[in-house]
Amino acid sequence: MKGARPLSNDEILLVSLEFSGTYAIRNRSLFMLGVSVGGRISELLALTIGDVWQNHQPVKDLLFEKDIVKGKETARMVPVNTDGRKAITDLIDWHFGQYSTLDPMRPLFVSRQGGGALTRGQAHKILEAAFEKAGLNGKLATHSMRKSYAQRMYDAMGDIYAVKEVLGHQSVETTKKYLGVSYQKLQRASDTIAVKREVNKTFCITRCRTSQMIPS
Repeated sequence: MKGARPLSNDEILLVSLEFSGTYAIRNRSLFMLGVSVGGRISELLALTIGDVWQNHQPVKDLLFEKDIVKGKETARMVPVNTDGRKAITDLIDWHFGQYSTLDPMRPLFVSRQGGGALTRGQAHKILEAAFEKAGLNGKLATHSMRKSYAQRMYDAMGDIYAVKEVLGHQSVETTKKYLGVSYQKLQRASDTIAVKREVNKTFCITRCRTSQMIPS
């Protein structure tokens, strides 16, 4: 969604704790995989079990096939970090518990209605409820997952062209629109420019002694 803001690491943790009920694992896994691989919501919802679970383990590199990416122009491969792999493993366990089988063609984020994939509308309502429970404010939507991934990757690497590639953008100008000023970086920078009280105290004592030695 246009204008949706990214989440900080602390906010991601808060949201991850706000899923409950029979479908809590499915919903939490959607959120955690989303912030871990940066897929568009349409791409995430198009995934099947076979896309993420191979040789009895979660994939370390997730392929978004050409037929599910925006514009169907080009496929892209995205590394899956430990958070993403845990989300996949938890979800596979949930699938097995729910259906007793693992059909590689079953939608990864299956709907409770009819066994098809969740719709974008359903996903939006699920995440909107979690954002609200976590007490977050600002413009938040499914696209916040993708923007969170983009911002965190850029903060970690400082390479906008690498971020462009993993997001699947055609132009770096589009990627620039995803990135804002990292408030966490501002907080850290603010701490570094704080006056050091110990140094200040020593400076004042030295200055005062020097002043007393100078005749008036």
